[in-house]
Amino acid sequence: MVKSKIHFILTGGTIDSYYDGIKDTAVPNEHSIIPRYIKSLKLYEEFEFSEICMKDSRNITKSNMKKIYETVEKSPHKRIIITHGTYTMPDTARYIEANLKNKNKVIIFTGSMIPLVGFSPSDAPFHLGFSISKSHELSNGIYICMNGKVFSPKEIVKTIPEGRFSSIFNR
Repeated sequence: MVKSKIHFILTGGTIDSYYDGIKDTAVPNEHSIIPRYIKSLKLYEEFEFSEICMKDSRNITKSNMKKIYETVEKSPHKRIIITHGTYTMPDTARYIEANLKNKNKVIIFTGSMIPLVGFSPSDAPFHLGFSISKSHELSNGIYICMNGKVFSPKEIVKTIPEGRFSSIFNR
């Protein structure tokens, strides 16, 4: 392993979107704003950023999932945070979990229900900070950090009427 960094793998989703009034929906930015945001925080941590795609997660393809997986597998870093749209985040997390060979990593998926920039309040800053913090505490494995809670890919479900994630095990 090289010097400890957190590797952000960026895929779009609401966290990395803007509101398009004509379409009346959030639309992913052309390029991620997360690197600029993270750098503005002046954290002591070092980061690496890999932009895979900038898509609404409902448009993530098997090919995109494979590229995310390959980036995780090839990353020399032990701590990885994947920003992802919330609709299919559990699907991609389960795909990575089912295929991952190098299990010597802490892999965290996170996203938001409200874009990082342009809305106040937004859950995005909290989810990013929570994920960075949890990357130091969690043991090797794949997790989803949303709404102040850590979930496994096997248990998580998006509860749209509540605007958050929860466990199918009612924990």
